[in-house]
This record gives sequence, C-alpha cells and structure tokens, in this order.
Amino acid sequence: MKNVYPLKTLNQLRPLLLGFRKAHGLTQKEVSERLGVTQQTYARLEANPASASIERLFKVFSVLGVEISFSSAALDSENRQAEGNSDLHSPARQEKW
Repeated sequence: MKNVYPLKTLNQLRPLLLGFRKAHGLTQKEVSERLGVTQQTYARLEANPASASIERLFKVFSVLGVEISFSSAALDSENRQAEGNSDLHSPARQEKW
C-alpha cells in the first residue's frame, strides 16, 4: 500500500525530506554520498529545499525511494469515473504538439 503525503506549500518540503530520510535510517552524510555531493551541500538543501531546483529535489526523492505524483481535484474526479487507462486524462496528454 502506498502512503500519500500531500504537498500544498513549499514549507512542507523540509519536514517531508527529514521524515523520509529518517524513516529510511539514513544520515545526511549517507544521503549526500548517494547523491555524489558533500554533506554540507546536502545539509543546505535539506535546510531550505524550497530554493532547490525540481531536478535536484527529484534526485533526492529518488535516493530516498519516494515517488512524486501530481493530482488535480478535477482530474481525480474524472479518473474515478473513467474506466481503463487513467493516463488518458493526464493534462500532458491533452497538450497538442
């Protein structure tokens, strides 16, 4: 079973990062080694994750085994009613290239 942790403000990033890291029993040093950065660099990111790029956050969450997903209340309602592949209701699929 997957747990869902809604992120509605950037202020929620820091406690989530800390919680996921500690839940995995990892130190900042261990996470930094897996990311290939210094412990000080990771400590700065963890102290202020709102200033990090989405690319860096994605790497950190990947190391912590966290999957990032996006949802919309309107799309969630449509997905519950739809049968088959819910990817058909993705906003990315609606984009015309």
